[in-house]
Amino acid sequence: MTSRTQGTVRVVGAGLIGTSVGLALSKLGVDVCVEDISPAVRALSIDYGAGRAPLSDDTPSLILVCVPPDVTAAVVARELESFPKAFVTDVASVKSAILTELSEKGADLTRYVGSHPMAGRERGGAASGRADLFFGRVWVISPTDLSTSKAIQAVENLALDLTASPISVSAADHDRAVAYVSHLPQLVSSLTAAALLDAADSDIALAGQGVRDTTRIAASDPKLWLQILAANATEVRAVLGRLQADLNSVAAALDRPEVSGSLSTLNSLLERGNAGVAKLPGKHGTKATIYSVTTVMIDDKPGELARLLTEIGEIGVNLEEIKLEHSPSSPVGLVEVSVLPAVEATLVAALAERGWKLVG
Repeated sequence: MTSRTQGTVRVVGAGLIGTSVGLALSKLGVDVCVEDISPAVRALSIDYGAGRAPLSDDTPSLILVCVPPDVTAAVVARELESFPKAFVTDVASVKSAILTELSEKGADLTRYVGSHPMAGRERGGAASGRADLFFGRVWVISPTDLSTSKAIQAVENLALDLTASPISVSAADHDRAVAYVSHLPQLVSSLTAAALLDAADSDIALAGQGVRDTTRIAASDPKLWLQILAANATEVRAVLGRLQADLNSVAAALDRPEVSGSLSTLNSLLERGNAGVAKLPGKHGTKATIYSVTTVMIDDKPGELARLLTEIGEIGVNLEEIKLEHSPSSPVGLVEVSVLPAVEATLVAALAERGWKLVG
């Protein structure tokens, strides 16, 4: 496959995002040089195949800054000054504060385009890097008023080479959006996980998939999230205000559930939750589709999940989604397979005929 990105790409910051970008571009044959404030981190990223060490005569065409948000503007300004012919973008999860700081520094905004890949993992670092991290993910592009068309095109080409879906959004609109879809979920997940500290071990032993799903992203790096939340404090606080009002209503209803209107308040919140989930985009970014879910019990031993997926393929049914639930104390796993309603009966009948145990 021929890459759209031409010339040398300089990646500054060899963590999860930087290493993943380097791995993907290197597979396409793009010349990638990797820089990091830590020689050991840089060496690890290079060992993983993300690129090569920088040379004194490097003249990159595109520079990707993948450093923590609190130093992003400073590093972007430095890279713009050090490489006057290169376009520069960053991957920080806040955009307005960085743009303001760059403007105050007098940076060349014609060659700068802010961006943010909506992708990541709970664990960071070069060792977590994956070449397919951005597959099918939205890559937000936030040009400045001064960004040239060539600079914007360079970042769009990068996103496309990484198999992401570029979308142009202003810095202000980006920060408002991520407060809803990224920053609030992180806080809610962390708050829920923190509440578990007050629970007895016997209580935690009852944990099912619901609490695991809700707290999954609570394992994210606290230091990174501290910077993100501080940089987008105004937008996050506005969203939290709405959540706080709902929590107060729920608390009041639970204080006196026998009072007229209390159950209606709870029901309204739950129904609004259903409506909120329905707003989320479905497969390939299209409108969410209602799928039929079939739960299959499998033995907890090597090869069983692979056998199930292989047989579903042989049946000729396309899987829309899959989720695996496994309790540490159970010798079996539960695999939820989501399919279009029209093929559910075919799948259920064929799986039962092949001896699979269906739940429910």
